[in-house]
Amino acid sequence: MASVEAHKINLCSQGIALKSLFTGYLVVVAVGYMMALVQIQFTHGLADGEMGLSVDDIVYSYYGKRSGSVIEAKLNGSMQLMAPEEDRLKIINWVHKGADEQAFYDTGIRKIMDNSCVMCHNASSGLPIPDFTQFENVAARAKTDTGASFSSLARVSHIHLFGIAFIFMFVGLIFSLAAGVPKYLKAGVIIMPYVFLLLDISSWWLTKLNPNFAWLVIIGGGAMGLSFLFMWVVSMYEMWIMPRLHSDNRDALLDE
Repeated sequence: MASVEAHKINLCSQGIALKSLFTGYLVVVAVGYMMALVQIQFTHGLADGEMGLSVDDIVYSYYGKRSGSVIEAKLNGSMQLMAPEEDRLKIINWVHKGADEQAFYDTGIRKIMDNSCVMCHNASSGLPIPDFTQFENVAARAKTDTGASFSSLARVSHIHLFGIAFIFMFVGLIFSLAAGVPKYLKAGVIIMPYVFLLLDISSWWLTKLNPNFAWLVIIGGGAMGLSFLFMWVVSMYEMWIMPRLHSDNRDALLDE
């Protein structure tokens, strides 16, 4: 009786169903990653009033713009398009004059807020943003901008740690079945996003204390993106292009 060769576990040799499952997941995660980059552009990339993520954007987002208020920084940054120029300047002028409560109503700032802000900035929106239907919340943001609060950093940090680690677990699991990558390089690439995820999130807190750490945010996020791109491209290549070129009898789980 002829011996039956054991099936080798690698991406190249898998059936169409499993490859389709892996591919669908990788494509959706890639689209999600791109949407995250767009979201970063709108939440942080406009902090200095200009398109594109810069070190200043990181500093203003986490350390704050200590020479001005949160409202002024937002109106000159990520919220710049949310109100007409004339209304923005009115609000900024009101802030510069001391953000007096009586002037808030007399100069029409309340009406501007109602027309341009409270459709999102209200208690029922479900968004993690202040309720501008209450003057106290507006006045609090008219004070000196000290960046993200420690409570908001704690909330966003734990969401990112759990969510991104979970995503990279499955991306790394798929990539671990790639037989064409040297074992030490493969191990390094798999662990890389976790290391730089910790660096990225730690640097948020460090930048909150000292703006000189802002570079670490960009380094951590960029390195995570590069590791994701490498795993994604190699996995897709070994599933769909390599089988057209040659067969693969190596066992990826045994580092063959």
